[in-house]
Amino acid sequence: MGLFSFLTGHKDEEKALADIATAVGTEPARSEPTEPVQHTTPGPEALFTPPEAWNIDALTAPAPETSATDKPTIGAADPAITAELQGPVVEATKTVYDPEIPVDIYELGLIYDITADADRNVLVKMTLTSPACPSAQQIPSEVRYKVKALPGVKDAWVEIVWEPPWSKDRMSEAAKLALGIY
Repeated sequence: MGLFSFLTGHKDEEKALADIATAVGTEPARSEPTEPVQHTTPGPEALFTPPEAWNIDALTAPAPETSATDKPTIGAADPAITAELQGPVVEATKTVYDPEIPVDIYELGLIYDITADADRNVLVKMTLTSPACPSAQQIPSEVRYKVKALPGVKDAWVEIVWEPPWSKDRMSEAAKLALGIY
C-alpha cells in the first residue's frame, strides 16, 4: 500500500508515515493504537461519478439506425457550378494530410472527382492509399467538414471509391519529390 494507498481507497496511515520517514531518513512518528481499520474495496461506481451537468446519454444510447435518406442528395451535375467551386474545393482538400505521410491528399492523388449540382451540393469522390488505412474515418470526415465550410457550398459529401485502385502513379511530381520517389 504505502504512499499510493489512496488510489485503491485504502487508508493505512501508519504504513504511509513509515514509508515517508524511511524515504526522508527519520524515525516515523508513533501514534496511539486505534481500532483496526476495516478495508473494503470500493465498487467501480465509487471511483468516479460524473457531475450532474455532464450529459452522458450519448455514450450509453444505442447507435442510431441509418436509412436510405442518409445517402448524399446530389442532383445532376451542373458544369458551371462545378467549375466555379472546383478551385476552392481543391484548395480545401490541399489542407488535409494523411497523418503518416507529410503530403496533402490532393497531391497524393487521392481525390478522383469533384462535382456540384445546381443547389451547390458538392460530392467529392476519393480513395485511400489502402483499404486498411488507419485514418479511413478521419480523412473523409475532415474533407467533408472543410468542403462544407466553403462559402457558396450548401452541403458536401465524400464517397470513398476503390476503382481505379490508388497507386504511386497518381501522385503529383511535387508529392513524389517530397517523398523521395522518382
